[in-house]
Amino acid sequence: MAKLGPGQGLGCEAAVGSLAPSRKREYKACNKLTEGKRPLYAIGFNFLDVRYYDVFATVGGNRVTTYSCLKDGNFAILQAYVDEDKDESFYTLSWACDLDGTPLLVAAGSNGIIRVINCATEKLLKTFVGHGDSINEIRTQALKPSLIISASKDESVRLWNVHTGICILIFAGAGGHRNEVLSVDFHPSDIYRIASCGMDNTVKIWSMKEFWPYVEQSFTWTDLPSKFPTKYVQFPVLIAVVHSNYVDCTRWLGDFVLSKSVDNEIVLWEPKTKEQSPGEGSIDILQKYPVPECDIWFIKFSCDFHFNQLAIGNREGKVYVWEVQSSPPVLTARLTNPQCKSAIRQTAVSFDGSTILACSEDGSIWRWDEVDHPSMKN
Repeated sequence: MAKLGPGQGLGCEAAVGSLAPSRKREYKACNKLTEGKRPLYAIGFNFLDVRYYDVFATVGGNRVTTYSCLKDGNFAILQAYVDEDKDESFYTLSWACDLDGTPLLVAAGSNGIIRVINCATEKLLKTFVGHGDSINEIRTQALKPSLIISASKDESVRLWNVHTGICILIFAGAGGHRNEVLSVDFHPSDIYRIASCGMDNTVKIWSMKEFWPYVEQSFTWTDLPSKFPTKYVQFPVLIAVVHSNYVDCTRWLGDFVLSKSVDNEIVLWEPKTKEQSPGEGSIDILQKYPVPECDIWFIKFSCDFHFNQLAIGNREGKVYVWEVQSSPPVLTARLTNPQCKSAIRQTAVSFDGSTILACSEDGSIWRWDEVDHPSMKN
């Protein structure tokens, strides 16, 4: 007798969202800015400092640019960092902080080199070398924003301390990914836990609990970073096969996981790990968020600070906004602009969800603002 897969038992079917917009929140297209001819691969708001909730950054080519979202619907450019290597192509960025609260921007891409930029001085602060190939994503630990993780084509994930420049842990080896790692994320409340996914079609859940003393040691290390006893984490606590193709974006939603492949949908699922039996466990698929024409890889979704709104673009330049925590999922809006026809590589949702940005393959930034939102009336 055939066994039912995850979420296939009677009463356990995944709730699938309807593509009919609810119009609970209305958005209007209000601006476009073209940086250049090179693709923009990443865009992100700063959620780490209340003073800068309206500040966002983009990466494209060898350039990292920061902007402010003005209330009249316009953009104000704040600063730009141009890498010394003209052939660099940045794929990812993440906001971080030094121990004194100084805002930092961390960027990486095709060269496999991590650049840490001091946003106060507008200068390069640190460079981290260690990955053996390009870096596809960087994320910051919101509970300790001087810790970052990087996902690489070299099949590994690395944990770094941006304050001391130390590579603390390397997630790779016997139980690691067997192809490019495309996305990675810190758990929002369990400081020991991360998730990663990639071209081996899996999502892996890892625990740092056993290695946490090394994380703490990285903050007080006074010798050369190269002399730090970097440790390998070889075995995840769970290997989940949720998709049948590349998994290019994963984010925690509380203890649940959101992940997407190239099959025109985002999946919400629950990992059930066994602490006493690493590697064993199961998954329950809870919900599915359809995204038409989203069948090319390296398209990333994003959420507002409270994970109420999720925005994702597609290869035709459209953006779908989902109410993440409703069941079944509710499509809040489908955002379009007659000029926007290029693939949307990543979106950025503002702190309260009132502004949605998208960066595209043609080097443009697109902006939609919520109609009648209180912040837009000031």
